Amino acid sequence: MDDLVVIGAGPYGLSIAAHAAGAGLGVRVLGRPMASWRDHMPEGMYLKSEPWSSNLSAPGGRYTLAEYCETRGIPAEHGTPLPIGTFSAYGLWFARRATPPVEEATVTEVTPHGDGFRVRTAEGPPLLARTVALAVGVMPFVRYPAALRELPPAHYSHSTGHRDLTRFAGREVAVLGAGQAALETAALLAEQGARPCLVARRSRLNWNTVPQPLRRPPLRSLRDPHSGLGTGWRSWAWSELPWAVRRLPAPTRERIAATALGPAGAWWLRERFERRVPVLLGHRLRRAVPAGERTRLGLTTADGESVVLNTAHVIAATGFAPDLARLELLDAGLRAALVTVGQGGSPELSPGFESSWPGLFFAGLLTAPSFGPSMRFVHGAGFTAGKLVAGVRKRLGTRDPLAGSSGATRADRAQASGHRA
Repeated sequence: MDDLVVIGAGPYGLSIAAHAAGAGLGVRVLGRPMASWRDHMPEGMYLKSEPWSSNLSAPGGRYTLAEYCETRGIPAEHGTPLPIGTFSAYGLWFARRATPPVEEATVTEVTPHGDGFRVRTAEGPPLLARTVALAVGVMPFVRYPAALRELPPAHYSHSTGHRDLTRFAGREVAVLGAGQAALETAALLAEQGARPCLVARRSRLNWNTVPQPLRRPPLRSLRDPHSGLGTGWRSWAWSELPWAVRRLPAPTRERIAATALGPAGAWWLRERFERRVPVLLGHRLRRAVPAGERTRLGLTTADGESVVLNTAHVIAATGFAPDLARLELLDAGLRAALVTVGQGGSPELSPGFESSWPGLFFAGLLTAPSFGPSMRFVHGAGFTAGKLVAGVRKRLGTRDPLAGSSGATRADRAQASGHRA
């Protein structure tokens, strides 16, 4: 029986596995490494966060994005956007060096088993684990406007459903949303020969400002500090104090998770977008009906005027709805028994990211209502990995995890034990 099975091999899952192996735990990692980044983002996209705030986390601060880029002669500079492909390759490089071998298995079911869990996969016999960490990323939680669900599947898609946008060349595409995914998807569509139109409920688009230099006069730095989630004291608090967010009342945490760091486009995208993409702002989607191979969208303006938009395809860049009900791989009885945050569908978590079911841990988007908006970004992986592995060790008790451990399979065992928490 393994000490820990990590389900998911994105930035959070890999970071947790690296810290668990460094602590000498017997850990296995299941999933396709960096799957969301490699399979669900169009070519040509860039990382919105700064390179220095986009590190995966390993004990001792090793295997950073800067280290990866330096060994390959790739610029990783503040204020210079980094291609998504570079970040994906960095994640694979990190996995080869910092974690046990990732097993590309599809998890189909997690059920209680004695004092631990049984983890079933589509590829082989079930695994038994004392603890489980669910780091499943965002794909189980894609959100569509209700009006689109009546359409035939070929008429609409989510922004995460496209690796290659060239198939839309010469066609009209309505892109729904006002965040970075919507704005960048629309810009890429235009640049690849499509005819996009952005439709958003907001009356105006928000754009991030050009980042301030890292080195500034002390007074200016004090007035507007840098953080992994941007500049300013509010962003600094979300970035650096997730433990403090968790101590707030549940309704306050829910509101922060839902509203903080709202939709906005990267500063470097604005010119590309504004010169090529027409927009319908202040338009709410009311209905969508198929018209042969095309789609008619019924929109309503802020003044109540009805507008019809005829398009060849609809791409919903409408984000994600974190909800335990969507985690079908989790045993239904176990799922129903979990204590949730306030009125939402996210699990209430301990300081060590443990749910109300002993031994079941969560990481990533589902943890934002407990620890704040940093859990929606790569930057939150470092805090999560350290605290979650400490929580796992606490749950396992005083048993020495190094005895008979299979966790440190790539790192030197002596070096790994030197990083024990």
